[in-house]
Amino acid sequence: MDDTTIYLSGDCRVSFFNISSQGLFENLNSPDVIFEYSLPLLEMQILVIFFAIVMSHMFLRRLGISPIASYMMAGIVLGPQLFNVLERSSRKLSVDPALDGSAMLRSISVFGTIMFTFLMTVRTSRRVAFHSGKLPVVIGIVSFFVPLFGLGLQNLFSDSIDPHYMPLDKALGERTAIIITQSAILLPSTTYILLELKILNSELGRLALSASIINDILGIFSMVLASLQATYTHVSHLTAYRDFIAVIIFLLIVFLVFKPAVQWIIDRTPEDKPVENMYVDVVIITALASAAYFVFFNMKYILGPLMIGLIIPEGPPLGSALEAKYEKLTMNVFLPISITVSAMRCDGISIYNQFNDIFFNIFLTFLTLFLKLVSCFGPSLYYKLPLNESMAVSLILSYKSFHDFVLYEAVLDDKYISQATYAFLIIFSLLNAGIVPMVLRSMYDPKRKYVNYQKRDILHLEPNSDLRILTCLHKPENVSETIAFLQLLSSPNLDFPMAVTVLHLVKLAGQINPIMVPHNKNLKRLNHNSYIHTANLAFRQFMLESLESVTVTTFTAFSHENLMHEDICTLALDQSTSMIVLPSGRKWTMDGMFEFDDNAIRNLNQSLLDRAPCSIGILVDRGQFSRKSIVSSKKKYNIDVGVIFIGGKDDREALALVKKMKHNTRVSVTVTRLVFKQEAKPDWDYILDNEGLKDIKVPEENNDIVYTERIVTSGAEVVTVVRSLAEVYDLMVVGRDHDMTSKELLGLMEWVELPELGVIGDLLAAKDLNSNVSVLVVQQQQQQV
Repeated sequence: MDDTTIYLSGDCRVSFFNISSQGLFENLNSPDVIFEYSLPLLEMQILVIFFAIVMSHMFLRRLGISPIASYMMAGIVLGPQLFNVLERSSRKLSVDPALDGSAMLRSISVFGTIMFTFLMTVRTSRRVAFHSGKLPVVIGIVSFFVPLFGLGLQNLFSDSIDPHYMPLDKALGERTAIIITQSAILLPSTTYILLELKILNSELGRLALSASIINDILGIFSMVLASLQATYTHVSHLTAYRDFIAVIIFLLIVFLVFKPAVQWIIDRTPEDKPVENMYVDVVIITALASAAYFVFFNMKYILGPLMIGLIIPEGPPLGSALEAKYEKLTMNVFLPISITVSAMRCDGISIYNQFNDIFFNIFLTFLTLFLKLVSCFGPSLYYKLPLNESMAVSLILSYKSFHDFVLYEAVLDDKYISQATYAFLIIFSLLNAGIVPMVLRSMYDPKRKYVNYQKRDILHLEPNSDLRILTCLHKPENVSETIAFLQLLSSPNLDFPMAVTVLHLVKLAGQINPIMVPHNKNLKRLNHNSYIHTANLAFRQFMLESLESVTVTTFTAFSHENLMHEDICTLALDQSTSMIVLPSGRKWTMDGMFEFDDNAIRNLNQSLLDRAPCSIGILVDRGQFSRKSIVSSKKKYNIDVGVIFIGGKDDREALALVKKMKHNTRVSVTVTRLVFKQEAKPDWDYILDNEGLKDIKVPEENNDIVYTERIVTSGAEVVTVVRSLAEVYDLMVVGRDHDMTSKELLGLMEWVELPELGVIGDLLAAKDLNSNVSVLVVQQQQQQV
């Protein structure tokens, strides 16, 4: 027990500041004396908060409402309108006003906000944000400035402001504060709702995240300028100049000292080892210190953690280490306390009592919301984003939730807004947190989260643009077959570059968190005892033999089997891939005999066929193709590639792929078109098919690809032709789905053993096929608009 002497109204009085009690039996006549000690009081406050949260969520979760809404509802229940916990606690510890009984709880609340802001910012991919095209930049800029047009209406009905409510100048300032706080798009809020909806790594999520970062950067600058202007006006010119210099010094330290230090930590961490705890703790302390730094210089404390978080690269090793150590504690303990404590300051009754005074503030809130929705929706439609996705992006970026409490509390504490306006803004955020996620789930299917709004396939590549291919490896035998295929597309001609991304897939068991590890190009940090190291050396050798026309980037994904498609799709989006090449899962012996099917790989391939953001190629290698390709790279043997063309977008994609092979002098390509005797009436697909074949049909205009036609009259004849072609070529390239208007093909569908390969691919990969031919089955990007 520590004694402190204070002076109240000129009298000397003793104040006791007590930390821990001696238990319930300290005073049997008055057991609640223990709440005059700070630690038991804090423990009881936290217990009451989580009890209220659990009770609220018991009811709200049945409606499918987010836990965030439960935290807010618990705060409102514990606020002035019912239990008034903060006010009841404030005088428990001491008669000294400085020893507020709710001070420790408020401190934990602020700490939770700092940690949440920092961790959510670390989760953000800056590289994706700044390389996502024009649309997010336009949305970010337009959504920042357009809602500010509401400032032009702040003087409306100013003559009706009740002076008993607030003086005129302060009332106008309140309107300005409402428009500015409602115009802001806070990056942590955007990141959280994307995580809640499980679409953070989707194309839609990346678009929203990119726009949010652009908007947030503008918001940080405006927040700093507003703080400096307030200091200049209300404190002193000299203090404002000092604060401005402090911001410049902070930025210099961040970019010239902290950022290189972070990179040094990452570089010295072995690839298969976690970051040392000491470095993780130093980074967290730096984030907390940055918050204190900005408070000292009269600015909002979240600015520091926000800037520090943007510097740290997401993912392993440092970003993942921070998340693994602090995220669960922050999200499950500190964040609920932070949200609830902020909501406990909401006095809902004041809205009723002062409704006429804040009516125009409510109007400005909804007007700003409307302007923000329009400023996000308009550019999305202009750039031809689908209607549903445009609406979803607008709702995500207009989402006002718990992180906005930081702004609301700041303007409340600075007396820019009234208690009634603050209460309305809290309830408005509660409605957002409860309704917006439910609306987004109903209008946006998470299964479509990797659907791409740009054409990422081989057929629509610009001439002489990079051919970007992602190859996935499960086992050592996948290495040779993948390199063999890539050799067909490589050319020493620098006019036809190819960018290859190699992804090693390693199965995880148990509760270990999945991680994606990028490999350093110099291979110094690899595990030399693994097949991954040997595979990377093989791909490096392939890159060197290609005379700089091929670049290779390698990654390893440690993931659970049911989540591997997430890693593949995410990396395909990151690398702007045109095609993903996958092993089929069907294993053959050295002499071409069937060995077994790997059903886990087959299931993964099926998931990717349904979800991939680009085209897919499934490679079935019987062994001869990869062995002959390796020999042909040293001796001048030709690789014979055949294409079976029936019709449809997958066949056109397969045709576009083999056209890329004509630049390789060791590859000879033959296209065989199967023409059914009873052809369907010409339609749009038929026109596109003939357009794709036009440049190879005329021998005078095409010396690189041989074109032939076979007329077939029945399903049995299709099987015969396919089996005969399998005897001629080393590799067959076919589309997965074809023009299925033919009855002959529909009949063959009943006998398909491997549906992920389609009718023709299944015939060529059949166990009983007496041939050593390998097959690549192609599916064009499943773009949905």
